[in-house]
Amino acid sequence: MRTHAQAVVIGGGVIGCSILYHLARAGWTDVVLLERDELTSGSTWHAAANIHGLHDNTNISRIQHYTMQLYRELEQETGQGCGVFQPGSLYLAQTEAREHQLRLQAAKARLYGMNFHEIGRDEAERLHPLVDFDGVRCIMYEPDGGNVDPSGVTAAYAAGARARGAEIHRFAPVTATEQMPDGTWLVRTEKGDIRADWVVNAAGLWGREVARMAGVELPLQPTEHQYFVTETIPEIAAMDRRLPSVADRDGEYYLRQEGQGLLVGAYERDVRLWAEEGTPRGFGHELFADDLERIEENMMRAIERVPAVGEAGIKRVINGPMIWSPDANVLFGPVPELSNYFCANGIIPGFSQSGGMGLMAAQWITEGEMRHDLFAWDVARFGAWAGPAFTRARVRDQYAHRFAIHFPNEERAAGRPVRTRPVYETQKAMGAVFGLNYGWEHPLWFADAPGTEDTLGFTRQNWWAPVGEEARTLRERAGIIDISNFAKYRVAGPGAHDWCEAVFANRIPAEPGRSCLAPLIGKRGGIAGDFTVTCLAPEEYWIIGSGLAERYHSRFFREVPLPAGTVFESLTDSHCGFNVAGPESRALLQNLTGASLATPDFPFLRSKRIEVAGVEVTALRVSFTGDLGWELHCREDDQLRLYEALLEEGRALGAAPVGSRALMSLRIEKGYGSWGREYSPEYWPQEVGLERLVKLDKPFLNRDAAAETMGRPAREALRLIEIDHAAAEASRADATGGEPVFHEGRGAGRVTSGAYGYAVGRSLALGFLDGVAPGAEVEVMLLGRPHPARVLPQAPFDPQGARLRA
Repeated sequence: MRTHAQAVVIGGGVIGCSILYHLARAGWTDVVLLERDELTSGSTWHAAANIHGLHDNTNISRIQHYTMQLYRELEQETGQGCGVFQPGSLYLAQTEAREHQLRLQAAKARLYGMNFHEIGRDEAERLHPLVDFDGVRCIMYEPDGGNVDPSGVTAAYAAGARARGAEIHRFAPVTATEQMPDGTWLVRTEKGDIRADWVVNAAGLWGREVARMAGVELPLQPTEHQYFVTETIPEIAAMDRRLPSVADRDGEYYLRQEGQGLLVGAYERDVRLWAEEGTPRGFGHELFADDLERIEENMMRAIERVPAVGEAGIKRVINGPMIWSPDANVLFGPVPELSNYFCANGIIPGFSQSGGMGLMAAQWITEGEMRHDLFAWDVARFGAWAGPAFTRARVRDQYAHRFAIHFPNEERAAGRPVRTRPVYETQKAMGAVFGLNYGWEHPLWFADAPGTEDTLGFTRQNWWAPVGEEARTLRERAGIIDISNFAKYRVAGPGAHDWCEAVFANRIPAEPGRSCLAPLIGKRGGIAGDFTVTCLAPEEYWIIGSGLAERYHSRFFREVPLPAGTVFESLTDSHCGFNVAGPESRALLQNLTGASLATPDFPFLRSKRIEVAGVEVTALRVSFTGDLGWELHCREDDQLRLYEALLEEGRALGAAPVGSRALMSLRIEKGYGSWGREYSPEYWPQEVGLERLVKLDKPFLNRDAAAETMGRPAREALRLIEIDHAAAEASRADATGGEPVFHEGRGAGRVTSGAYGYAVGRSLALGFLDGVAPGAEVEVMLLGRPHPARVLPQAPFDPQGARLRA
């Protein structure tokens, strides 16, 4: 066994072997994989191993298509069969909502050149004569769908890695991981120790236990999962071809051919958690006792759709464990609080994603960043707030609703609330409908009656009209928006200014009372974050950014050492905030403070420490609404007192509380981008209109990468689009993000954010377009169907910013 390695991968399942293979393929040949038992132990060996390409997230679709194509290449490269069967997959829609989902996926497939399209019933019956298609509204066909052999795929990755110089050691359980003072890792095993530059935790069912060796708690929870295989079905035995798989997600089961029978699996509502206190050390290839009664309802729906299932005997039942994260996505990426410790844990569709996951891990480890933005997978999306109780509740919900549609704007209640602010009960009594943002409850909108919940769908829902009232109230009078979920940081000390200059791409003000908008640049020169940086006093700065990305951004902040005597602290937990905005916001606040808020005394992008209603606040004259407004940040203990004073004073002016859904509409009316939608490491500064905020004549984090990308022509441009709401679908739905955009018959781009602009009376969308100029007519695939739209030359609300600076 080697005593030193560039990377040690812990776990010999399909994901660990894929990461090892891709590291070796990237040129890291001094890599080692350690497996406690045989390869494919744990969840890999008993997986149903279905493969499919389409996903609601476009980048995950790309990952899955890469994986499906890779299996054939692996077979040719290694000579090891992967057991690839690709007879295609049929996707059935029994409801209008499912039809909307499938049509949107088909539109994305057309945009990205993927093979997924609608077929008629006659063609579907020819492809799968055992299926009864009565009651099906829409049928999509993916010709490349199918399944693979779990052991074959894992062995192929292993063979490919070994051929490039990687080592694999079976029956070599890891007993400890210790980080050394120089940042390297000592990986201890019963067969000897390895000094490694990187540790990769791909330990599957033992991901929690391996992480704890490094002092990390991962929000993971295993469950039982069952599928069964029928005896031989005569109609299948008589065929000279393989049947396509069936994805009947409205029926909550999956079905495909296995041998000369059928494999049927289900995600039942009666969930069984397993190993809540930890996965047994000696567990390997064991299975649980059969419990088909739990999936009886799902089985009956499968039999109704494919009667041959009910006529065949059951050959075998597989009831084995699988391990989940709270949102059913992998926990992926470097742990922000550690150096060179990479996680790939909690993978459910492992055989659809294994290749892309290995490729992305290798890119991140060897190049410092992935080529695709996959924050939906990033381990940093959860913090310490995602404890065992939350994780168990969310896993139960995710498992039981595995095949439910994830609707736009959907907020699931399981495991909540986790973190609340002092105003929570007050807002709840006012009718607030809450969303979850990095563990915090925050108001989405305010209903007429407490206890109101969102309805769900792709069309306009019960919140659409009330959100419109909130947006118009702010535009016409004033609104009070709780922004406590924003991330807040303080940097202070003799090197505070120099540190901020070294981190952010814009020039940082040194004069107290001045603020600036400052991009954070990623390893490849893209936009990793956007912040408001404020000089409060000599060598004291406040930094405001995305709350959802607080742990993610900590990776970047850690890359720049703090000067001696300078401190960096997060104020997100200890401080709260409100944005008071709208034409009457100055009058509202002026009645509560002795400080002058007149423009000559308090102009745009300036800040002061003042008292409002007797509460000390840090006031910033900025507003994400694009309207006149101030952000007020106070200590958490003062939040309720400040909120009540703002509401009371606002009543006389017709002001009211405003939620984040209205804020979405307001910022899109102004064409403002948002981190995680329009701003991400994938997009270059000149593509999102932030190039003027990137000062290449000074040093900053990843400056050379920014100079390189900004020296190239923009690949696409962020544009604001107006959808013709006279069209039938557009009169009852708005874009939400992900909808493809076509221009003169070709794929031109996609929507990143969408909302109805209540103050301007237009259905609007922000999106990236290639080669489409303002004024051009385009088609937006709203609900998966083409709708006429126009690229706007400027924002429809206050394009010159007169209201913002009034």
